[in-house]
Amino acid sequence: MQEKIRKLSKEDYPEIFKLSQFAFQYSLSQDELIEQEEEAERHEIWGWFEDEQLSAKVHMIPLNVNINGKAMKMGGVAAVASWPEYRRSGKIKTLLQEVLRSMKSSGHTISYLHPFSVPFYRKYGYELTFNQRKYRIPMDSLKKNWRASGYARRNKDKYEDLQKVYSTYISRFNGALIRDERWWHQRIIKKHTRVVICYNERNEAEGYLLYHVKDQILHVEEMAYVNLNGLRLVLRLISNHDSMATKVEMTVPDNDYLPMLIDEPRYEQTVVPYFMSRVVDVFSFLQDYPYNQTTEIMPVKLVVQDDFLPENNRTYYLTKVNGKVDVSTEEPNGLEFGWITCSVQYLTSMFLSYNRPTELTELQLIEGDKNGLQSLENLISHKQTYLPDFF
Repeated sequence: MQEKIRKLSKEDYPEIFKLSQFAFQYSLSQDELIEQEEEAERHEIWGWFEDEQLSAKVHMIPLNVNINGKAMKMGGVAAVASWPEYRRSGKIKTLLQEVLRSMKSSGHTISYLHPFSVPFYRKYGYELTFNQRKYRIPMDSLKKNWRASGYARRNKDKYEDLQKVYSTYISRFNGALIRDERWWHQRIIKKHTRVVICYNERNEAEGYLLYHVKDQILHVEEMAYVNLNGLRLVLRLISNHDSMATKVEMTVPDNDYLPMLIDEPRYEQTVVPYFMSRVVDVFSFLQDYPYNQTTEIMPVKLVVQDDFLPENNRTYYLTKVNGKVDVSTEEPNGLEFGWITCSVQYLTSMFLSYNRPTELTELQLIEGDKNGLQSLENLISHKQTYLPDFF
């Protein structure tokens, strides 16, 4: 069976994009196809062949993400597809195992994907770790004196200013992508996108708004800010569109506090589960993870269950050595341990701080004693997850 799987190349692009267009029900113009092919140069694509024909494929996008202030290598899974006559035959399962092991060999310790079905990907060790909060706000609710100091300018070419604001903004969250200039131009700034950067009176970028207006709705594609003045500048800019838009639609982090700044906050708000994640290499992830700097903790015996990648089925020992967390798969002598047992799904959820260890224990989704839970609560960041990107 293994000989039917191989990594694809540019010569396979016609078959790759033929399958994508069929599976995801879209059509590409010649110019759009060229853009997709240029973007795919970043991807590692694996395919399954039957009778020398591509029957199924999985894309892996090598990326970096910000976890508790540290850049960590993440493999993004995308464009998972197969032709209908080959579905439900285990091909995607086998391809995903191949892709995840390829990630592991190249040092990617965690993986993200956007699921077409949450139960489907839970079978493969993924768990929900990102939500989106969606607002639909009457423009009248945003018309007020925002007391902002500075000005706004349209500019698609100020990549450095966009990147500076974005990097500062995402540092308060867990899990967001660390973007490069190519990603900005290929994935973020679309042809119809208006790019406006907000500056303070010292000409320093403090916020930006990416948006378009259609049918009297201002669609915020993305906004970010470095401080409260930056947010006020962005909101003032939005409210200046009151002659051409009656509503504003935006997506924000789950714990967004905009309702506290608006006089009438009873507008439409919806929380939507978004991306899933899974730890690919548990040992390397636990070694690389940026733990909170805490006082001394009781050592933790962490038993991890991973049905899809059984090589992760180990007991991991977390101890504090010279002020840093040491991770070992061999039990140190002479220490008393707290303990936790969990699946790789909930390990991922905990360490991205989407769910807390105590919370998962109360729901009987993990098991642990008081000492083990308290140690993990102290070691794991409380930063909320947020992912403004899509792939």
